[in-house]
Formats: sequence, C-alpha cells, structure tokens
Amino acid sequence: MPETPSIYEQEHDDFRAMARAFMDKEVAPFHAQWEKDGQVSREVWTKAGAAGLLCFDVEEQYGGMGVHDFRYNAIVSEEISRIGASGLGFPVHTDIIVPYISQLGTEEQKQRWLPGLVSGEIISAVAMTEPAAGSDLQGIRTSATYQADTGCYVLNGSKTFISNGIMSDLVIVVCRTDPDAGHQGISLLVVERGMEGFERGRNLDKMGLKAQDTSELFFDNVIVPKENLLGEEGSGFISLMVNLPQERISIAAIAVAACEQVLAMCLDYAKQREAFGKPIGKFQHNRFLLAEMATEVHIARVFVNDCILKLNAGEVDTALASMAKWWTTELQTKLVDRGVQLHGGYGYMMEYPIAKAFVDSRIQTIYGGTTEIQKEIIGRSLGI
Repeated sequence: MPETPSIYEQEHDDFRAMARAFMDKEVAPFHAQWEKDGQVSREVWTKAGAAGLLCFDVEEQYGGMGVHDFRYNAIVSEEISRIGASGLGFPVHTDIIVPYISQLGTEEQKQRWLPGLVSGEIISAVAMTEPAAGSDLQGIRTSATYQADTGCYVLNGSKTFISNGIMSDLVIVVCRTDPDAGHQGISLLVVERGMEGFERGRNLDKMGLKAQDTSELFFDNVIVPKENLLGEEGSGFISLMVNLPQERISIAAIAVAACEQVLAMCLDYAKQREAFGKPIGKFQHNRFLLAEMATEVHIARVFVNDCILKLNAGEVDTALASMAKWWTTELQTKLVDRGVQLHGGYGYMMEYPIAKAFVDSRIQTIYGGTTEIQKEIIGRSLGI
C-alpha cells in the first residue's frame, strides 16, 4: 500500500506511543465489561487525566499543557479506534466541550472548572438535542428565565441523546433566554451535578456504542446562578456555530481511523480465511474489493490530514468541515458494511471485531449534524 505522507513529528510519535500503551493497559482489558455496564469507569477518566490525555490545549495556569495542536487530538482518536474502545468519551470532552469553557469562560469560571476537566475529575457534556429538536437548533424549547431579584436563571426543559450524560458533572445546556429573539435568544448555561431539579433519565439502549453513557436530561425549575452563564446572553447560537467546525473535523478524524482499522481487519481475514482450497483474498472479486477499500481509505486519510493542518492554521471554514464530516462518515458506514459481507457469517457474530465496528459506526452519519445537514451547508456555500 502507498504510504500517506505523515503530518506527525517526533514529539507526536512519542505521544502516540504513550497513548497506545495507556489504551492497551487501562482500556482494552476492561472495555467488554464496560459495555455490559453501559458506561466506562470514572477511574479511567482520572487515569487519562493523569497521563495527559485530556484537554492538552488548556493553558498551563489551569492545569493543562497549553498545546494548541489538533494532531494530538487526532492521535487520541486513532488509538481509541485501534482497539475499538467506543465507550470512551474523551474526544467529546476534549475536542468539543472543554473548548467552550476555554474560549468563552470568565477568569473565575476557568479557574473553577478547567483544572478538574483536565484531570478527569470533572466529566463534561453538552446538551443541545431535544426530543423535538435535533439538527434545527433554533427549534429548541428548553428555556431559562432570568430573575433579577435573585441573580439566577430558572431553567426548564429536557434534552436527549446526550453523550457522557450519566457520568457528566458539568453540562453546557443550550437554552432559550429570549423566546422572541430567534437565534439571538439562545444562550449557554452550565449546569452542575447536584443542582436541585436537575435529573438524569435512563441510560439509553443504543444499537452500538454500548459503553458510552448516552442519556436523557431533565431540568425542572433548576436554579442556575448568573455566574454559570457561559459567554454573553443571547450569543449561544453564534458560539455553537464557531465551534462546530472543530467538532466535525474531530468526527472525521474518528471516521478515518475507524476506516483504517476496518481495512486492517478485512486484509487480515482475507489472508487467513480459506475457501475452495485458497485464501479468500486470492479471489479476484475480493482483491478488487480490498483494492477499492484501500484506495478510499488513502484518499480519506490525505483529506483529513489536510483538514487537521488547516484547522491548526485557522483555515477551516464551515463548508470544508461539513465536507470532511459527511464524506468520511459515509465512507465508514460503507466500508464496514462491505467488511461484514467479506467476513460472511462470521461477520454477523459479535465476537468478531467487524460486527462491533458495524453497529458502532452507524451513528457517525447522524450526530454532529446529519449527512443531509452537512450537504445543505455545503450547498448554501456554493450559492445555490
């Protein structure tokens, strides 16, 4: 196979070696049990924090390393995908949620929350999706009314499909603070574990990602102090739009790493499994299938590597991030489906990694904005 030009330097290779050793020791032996439990252990979060695998872009005064280089984020995602550890919510925490605190938080908020987020003692979630509002954020109904006499917001509503929902200690809630202001009436409030009226629903029974705690959240007259308003009131929608490109590149990085792992599984199986007296990889159909898979994986890797470098340089726009997100995740679902077919009956057995990869992959084209939403964004950027 042709080698993809590496975007990594020696310090990234050293980091990968450390991340790989961590995954092999602290994650791989336990993940099957976590799938039965419906969530990972809190201990693996604090161990990851101690190892420097969380929130490396947080500044040093708040406990981070101050490393603003998305290549490190991609390495963590790649090493998670390598062992099929789909329950770890580290990329959601590091790539998507904590940047809101770093970029929008006041000095007091950053001192209060960032050290725990870096150490893994505080697990984060972001609550956007509602039972009646998914990709259309302007349709959210969760509301927060400010009471000047108490200096607090009263938060009411519900959210669903929230990653890290059961384990989270800090939840950034997207809510409507002005019902008549359209997208300018949307704000971000930080709800913390233990606030009265904040309840978690069931740990949702998903097709895949069995060890990833995904839940419903309910807010019944939750008193949220104004000190927990993240950014300016009414600026929530814009803040979400600014951060979505990094979220979508993060999902694309996960997708490409998963595609590479699926290809490796299929190549290994095609060399070992025999039919009619020879390895199934010797049949022309299967050789051609694997040739196509290898080509598409190579294209995806080159594309996402370029996106990662552009993200580091501040050159990723919304349309490019949407292209990366939809194309790589659709490729992931296509390749893993072909992988199951190549494995035949064994591909349908959960004891084979390809079956787990199949069910875990299906959400990729949905969360972070569906494929259809990504194409709409791209289409609008083309002036049509």
